[in-house]
Amino acid sequence: MCQLLGMNCNTPTDITFSFEGFRKRGGLVDCHKDGFGIAFFEGKGVRIFRDNQPGASSPIADLVSQYRIKSYNVIAHIRKATKGEVNLENTHPFIREIWGENWVFAHNGTVENLEICSNTHYQPIGTTDSELAFCYIAAKLKNKFAEKPADKELFDTIVEITSEIAQHGVFNFILSNGHWMIARCSTNLHYVCRKAPFGKALRDDDVMIDFRKYTAESDKVTIITTKPLTKNETWIKMKNGGYVFFKDGDLLYEIEGTLPDCDNHV
Repeated sequence: MCQLLGMNCNTPTDITFSFEGFRKRGGLVDCHKDGFGIAFFEGKGVRIFRDNQPGASSPIADLVSQYRIKSYNVIAHIRKATKGEVNLENTHPFIREIWGENWVFAHNGTVENLEICSNTHYQPIGTTDSELAFCYIAAKLKNKFAEKPADKELFDTIVEITSEIAQHGVFNFILSNGHWMIARCSTNLHYVCRKAPFGKALRDDDVMIDFRKYTAESDKVTIITTKPLTKNETWIKMKNGGYVFFKDGDLLYEIEGTLPDCDNHV
């Protein structure tokens, strides 16, 4: 399956350290070579970069690493295709407007037999089950709420909608509107919350960084990913059916999940 990467923080942050380790899994140290994408929220806008070439060797991924964009919320994806051809329109993450905001979504897994009404505003452009699921979520939200609800009500509704989708298959995802980030685990998802006192982190390809050189005492940075990117940090392993809601680097809402640990279902 594909792999996911997300970042939510309380100050504009450079994701290059995590992204460099993550992109190597896209065709170099792992088999996720069917495209990569990454989206950076910036104010009300989104900088989104996608390529249907492997993330490990994509010149666009090289550009992203060199650009060192800082953002409060970032979502990235490396693809191992299960539904839809390997092309640009099928490359994650996907973006849609909801209540005048840009929403970005990336999915890992496969869902079957999901349909969306032909007369709804939200229609998929490509042929992936992932984009179809995102359109389904967006349509359900807009049908229920004329205006954006409060965060907790929105989180509860997204849990309700996506729990229904998860009955159709494997549904790990990361979703953000630039203010918060929601993630769901179906088979494999981990997160780590970095805050003071900051220290050193050793990436799984043996690259070391000292966060004390790049952070302030008040910084909070949460990284969400399919498999841990570092060897010496304490990553929290989510369980099947678990949800997390992060805002400004803090975990505000959580559903822990009741089924066995995600890793047991890879």
